Amino acid sequence: MTAPIHSEKTSPIVRLWRNKDSRAVIIQIVTMVVLFALIALIGRNIVINLAAVGKEFSFGFLLWPAAYDITFSPFIEYTNQSSHLSAAVVGILNTLLVAACGIVLASILGFTMGILRLSSNWLINRLVYVFLEFMRNVPILIHILALYALTVTLLPTTKKAIEMGGGNFFLSNRGFYVPSPVYEPGASAVGAVFIISIVCVFIFKRWANQVQNKTGKTYPVFWISAGIIIGATGIAFVAAGMPLSWDVPALKGFNFKGGMAIKPEFLALWLALSYYTACFIAEIVRAGILAVSHGQTEAAHALGLKPNRTLQLVIIPQALRVIVPPLCSQYLNLTKNSSLAIAIGYMDITATLGGITLMQTGAEMETMLIVMGFYLVISLLISAFMNWFNQRIKLTER
Repeated sequence: MTAPIHSEKTSPIVRLWRNKDSRAVIIQIVTMVVLFALIALIGRNIVINLAAVGKEFSFGFLLWPAAYDITFSPFIEYTNQSSHLSAAVVGILNTLLVAACGIVLASILGFTMGILRLSSNWLINRLVYVFLEFMRNVPILIHILALYALTVTLLPTTKKAIEMGGGNFFLSNRGFYVPSPVYEPGASAVGAVFIISIVCVFIFKRWANQVQNKTGKTYPVFWISAGIIIGATGIAFVAAGMPLSWDVPALKGFNFKGGMAIKPEFLALWLALSYYTACFIAEIVRAGILAVSHGQTEAAHALGLKPNRTLQLVIIPQALRVIVPPLCSQYLNLTKNSSLAIAIGYMDITATLGGITLMQTGAEMETMLIVMGFYLVISLLISAFMNWFNQRIKLTER
C-alpha cells in the first residue's frame, strides 16, 4: 500500500495553526477576545440591572457637594462644601501618605530586627525573637485598635498637653501638634536649586561608579553628595533672603491654633502597620542573610574587613537578591492593609469614597470601581518599581 499523499493546497488557516509561533499568537488573541467579551457582557448586565431599580451608571455624583467633614487633610484645602471628587482626592492622598510613611519605617525596623535576630548576643536574639513571634501572630486589626485606644486614653487632654521643644511641640490625645512651614516669595527658587542639586548628585554618583569600575579609584560619594545638596541649597536659601518662617501651634481656648496637627488616627495606623509589617520583613532579611554562603564572611574577614563593613559591603549586597522579591509582597500588603483605617476613623480612600460617599450617593458600583482601580494602580506601580530595583541590584558576571 502506498502512503497517503497530503494535498499541497492546504488552507492558510491550517498552515498558521500548524506553526507553533503563529498558533500561540492565535490562542492569545482568541483568549483576549473572549475575556473582553465577557467583561462587556458583565458591564451590560450591570447597567441593565441598575436601570431596573431606578439607578443610572454614572460618575456625575463626584461633582455633588460632599457635605461631610474631614479632620485630617494636610495637602489640599477641604471643607464640607467641597465636592465628592475633592473628598476622594483627600482620601487618596491620605492613603498614599500612610502607605509611604509605613513602608519607610517598616523597612528600617525590619532590617534592624532582621540583623539583630542573627546577633550572637543571646539576650538580644531571644528578645527580638519573642517580639517578632508575638506581633506576627496577632491580627493587624487588633494592633490598630489597641494602639489607637492606648493613644486616646493614655495621652493627656488638650489642657494638659505635653510640651516639648521649648513650647513648639505639643502632644495630647487629640494629636501631635508641630510647627508648619510658611513659604514666602523666593521659596520656589530655593526648591528649584534643591532639585537641581539632587540631579547633579545622581550624575556625580554615576560618574564615580564608572571611574571606580575602570580604574579602581574611589571617591567619598556620600560626603561630596551631601556637600552639593546642603551647600547649594543653603547658599540659595540665604541669597533668597531666607524665605521660610514657621507657624507655631498655641493653645487658644479648648484647642490648639496654628501649626499642623498629626491626628492620633494617623499615628496609630502608621505605627501599627509599620511594626506589624516590619516583623515579616525581619524574617525575610534574616533568611536572605543566611542564604549567603558563610565562606563569603570568612573571605571578607581574611581580607581584614571588620564585621560591620563585611555586612555592609559583602553580605547585604548578595542577600538583596533573595530579600527584594518577598519584600515587594510585604510592601503591597502594607498598602492594602491601610484600608483598615476605616476602623478607627482615619479618612483614607476607603473611608471617604468607599464609605461616606457611597452611603450618601448610593453609587455602590461606581465608588467600588474607583477604589479597586486605585489600589490596582498603586499595587502595579509598587511592583514595577521593585522589579526595576531588583534588576538594578542583580549580580552581573564580567
